[in-house]
Amino acid sequence: MNAITVIIIIVAVIIFLLGIRIVRPVDRGLIEFLGKYVKTANPGFSWIFPVLTRMIKVNITEQMVDIEPQTVITQDKLNAIVDAVVYYQIKDPMKSVYNVDNHRHQLTSLARTTLRSVIGKMTLTEANENRDDINTKVEAVLDKETDSYGVEVLRVEIQKIEPPMDVQDAMNKVVKAEQEKIAARDIATALETKADGERRAEVKRAEGIKQALILKADGEAQAVKTVADAKALEIELVNQSIIKNFKGDAQMYKKLETAEKAMFRNAKFVIDSKSNLVNVMSDLAGVTPIPTKKK
Repeated sequence: MNAITVIIIIVAVIIFLLGIRIVRPVDRGLIEFLGKYVKTANPGFSWIFPVLTRMIKVNITEQMVDIEPQTVITQDKLNAIVDAVVYYQIKDPMKSVYNVDNHRHQLTSLARTTLRSVIGKMTLTEANENRDDINTKVEAVLDKETDSYGVEVLRVEIQKIEPPMDVQDAMNKVVKAEQEKIAARDIATALETKADGERRAEVKRAEGIKQALILKADGEAQAVKTVADAKALEIELVNQSIIKNFKGDAQMYKKLETAEKAMFRNAKFVIDSKSNLVNVMSDLAGVTPIPTKKK
């Protein structure tokens, strides 16, 4: 093997080594030959002709662009400092390189302009209360405008919307006053609840005392009624005894009157020989005879 052959082999090896390109999974390789796009290389091993061909690697993973703080004039003529973050991903590497000059810079400028446009149509209070709406609107505009860049905007996040210091102090005072108002309302509600509970307790206590007095009065009334019924019964029994005695006396008087009239008229009585004359006279007079001792 002569020297020329060795030189050719060495040059060929050097050219081969210089043309080796390794594309990682997170990249895509744009191959140009003499300044003209040829093809897109996928992840893995690729070889290009040195000097005449070059490869431009494009990252296709999700990326973030930090939108630097800027002053935005709101609808109510207040200056607010707005800061945001945009997340995007390259879907077409060829468009991201050949259709736009530095797609990252273009996306940042477009995001700043869109933020000023969207927030400028809102008051400061609306902007603070509707951050999700701002994110959605800015994302929709950016995604539409960057379609020609081969870029897809994934989401937009508003990091802060800060009003001027004097306005911020006034808003803090309003928030503090509102919190104090809520706290005072809560205290008043608690006191009212406590007073209502105490009032209900007093009502329950009064109802208990009232019920006890009613039961006591009912008991006393029942006792009085029982005593009165007993007295009435006693009186009735006495009256019945008197009436009975009176009837007995009346019968006795009637018998005496009858015996007197009979004797006055010289009435004759037929007496059994076996009857005791004293007993017969006693029966006529209605008097119980005194028993006599037998001799």
